[in-house]
Amino acid sequence: MPVAELTVEPGQRRPVGADVRRRLRPPMPADGPASWLFTAAVAAVAALLRLVGLAHPKGKIFDEIYYATDAHNLLLHGVEWDDKTDSGSFIAHPPLGKWIIGVGELLFGNNETGWRIMSVVAGVVSVVILVRLARRMFRSTLLGCTAGLLMTLDGMAFVSSRVALLDIFLMMFVLAAFACLVMDREAVRARWLGLLERGGDPATERPAHGVPWWRLAAAVLLGAGMAVKWSAVWYILLFFVLAYVWDAHARRAAGVRHPWRDAILDEFGWLLASLGVIVVVYLAAWSGWFANDHSWDRHWLRDHHMPEPPVIGALVNLFEYHRDILAFHTGLTTKHGYQSWPLQWLTLARPVSYYYSANGPCGSNQCAAEVLLLGTPALWWAFVPALGATAWWAIAKRDWRGWFVLVGAAMGIVPWLYYQFSDHRTMFYFYALPAEPFLVLAVTMALGMVIGPRTATAERRLVGALVAGGYVAIVALCFLYFYPLYVGETIPYSDWFARMWLGNKWI
Repeated sequence: MPVAELTVEPGQRRPVGADVRRRLRPPMPADGPASWLFTAAVAAVAALLRLVGLAHPKGKIFDEIYYATDAHNLLLHGVEWDDKTDSGSFIAHPPLGKWIIGVGELLFGNNETGWRIMSVVAGVVSVVILVRLARRMFRSTLLGCTAGLLMTLDGMAFVSSRVALLDIFLMMFVLAAFACLVMDREAVRARWLGLLERGGDPATERPAHGVPWWRLAAAVLLGAGMAVKWSAVWYILLFFVLAYVWDAHARRAAGVRHPWRDAILDEFGWLLASLGVIVVVYLAAWSGWFANDHSWDRHWLRDHHMPEPPVIGALVNLFEYHRDILAFHTGLTTKHGYQSWPLQWLTLARPVSYYYSANGPCGSNQCAAEVLLLGTPALWWAFVPALGATAWWAIAKRDWRGWFVLVGAAMGIVPWLYYQFSDHRTMFYFYALPAEPFLVLAVTMALGMVIGPRTATAERRLVGALVAGGYVAIVALCFLYFYPLYVGETIPYSDWFARMWLGNKWI
């Protein structure tokens, strides 16, 4: 009998079917407080690995020469600065990521530790968020910690957590935003379950709808991500799609007659408010530009002999600045030795060398020291089969988690295919970093399939756990093998060359 047809006396709780309850609010693991101890243990490993030798290599490596310098100038002038012209300089990315780097420089000084420490913080915070997100998605503390450990032991995330570049902050904000959106999904479904338990009729009634704080928090974080790099825009689009689809599915699970129509009618206002939050957060990141008369294009209208009214004029000036930034990015086709195409990222076809030195000593006539942005091969080469397994599970089981992982990974890679084929834009492997948490979740989900459901026999789960644990051990050993190349350790050239598994593609 459909839930809506049950007769319930006022004040009584409606008997909700087990299937409906499971779909609306599946039980969480019972180890709540203890799970935080496991999370802290994974975070401690991540922090220790990233902090050791953080000040090496000395000096600014790769694009630290831009971002660490801009961060210092933001502290001095409130805006990126050109000392030659003694005025604001043109920049390719919004200011927030550089402001975050500047916090480290403010606390620890204008040195290697100062400009890299906030990347460590972002990397460790990302590990913690991933542990908690995976635990909530898969209802398993073991799988949550597995996801966090895999990211801890990934070379790409590791190296990105030890250099003053922007992508680690973009990844952190995107991951945090979608963790909040998953929390919002659960809050919405819990409200519908509460309505059913109170005897409400979903055909004619709605649950009490307070402020969707988790959704608004996700909007704040996505605005911050956009204020680090514009590539967050694809995740902003995904945010609105998922919020709407999940709202509609919650209504359908509760028994609403017109879930898709009602979702847009009921939630459009909050979706619009979320967009407003994103815009406000993004503009707030440019506060230094607004406050400084010497910022680049700060008075574009005046410089072009046009009226510049208050507020609106400043926004028009910023819009013109953004047009120049967009033109810069779309016209960026200069060949680079470490550039790569999106289809190469999952195969590690072209990593990026951030630092290289042939100076010794290393106990050999030839030495090499390198900081190489290279994902741990044992992990990255598992992403494609893991995505295949996730896709199969999503289709066969109609599991929202599989679709969430797939679209999250796709948003970090697929949009770049347009720029590859349309204008052959110069791109790099680190562009894939925002997709990595979703790729790790795909591997975690596949390992969960290997371990088996709780209803499987003890022998089946034991074998599955041993296989999954063996794989994680292989990832750890692979990470340790490439560790010298992640931290710039000076080793004999022969040892360095032995790690060039794909030959010239990695050199």
